[in-house]
Amino acid sequence: MTADQQPKINKHRGGHAGGRPSRGGPRGGRDSTPPEFEQKMINIRRVTRVVKGGRRFSFSVLLAIGNRRGKVGLGVGKAADITLALEKAFREAKKRLLTITLNKQSSIPHEVMAKFNSSRVIIRPAPGRGVVAGSAMRVILELAGIRAVSAKILSPSKSQLNNARATMKALAMLPK
Repeated sequence: MTADQQPKINKHRGGHAGGRPSRGGPRGGRDSTPPEFEQKMINIRRVTRVVKGGRRFSFSVLLAIGNRRGKVGLGVGKAADITLALEKAFREAKKRLLTITLNKQSSIPHEVMAKFNSSRVIIRPAPGRGVVAGSAMRVILELAGIRAVSAKILSPSKSQLNNARATMKALAMLPK
């Protein structure tokens, strides 16, 4: 093949002669930059609303976001579609971001206790033990970047929403 007969490669269109963009090109595909916040779905429920014609179904999503370096947020989204509910929850979580000052051991400076509705939580610093917590508390503490705490849910409530909100309330009590 001579130089005249070789196919031309258009570098501005993802490397293809036909102008079709490749996955990592300027158009299409995913960005190479990592997302600012990591997100974890704590709870997803199908909820119903009874109307004159019958039942209307929608989805309620409880989502926690965090950067594992001291920022964490919690959001609830409700929509007819799960993806729309997730987007709503993410937007709310970004609005309600909480900044936590961590010490050298990635722990909290002192014990905190909080109550939200019937949920009561205690979070204690525990250097060298890792994250000792359960349920929604564990997800929030890990996304916040806290790595050395012992936490306990002291309530009859099994509501993950109330437990998560009590956790956020406790973290908000920490010094900035």
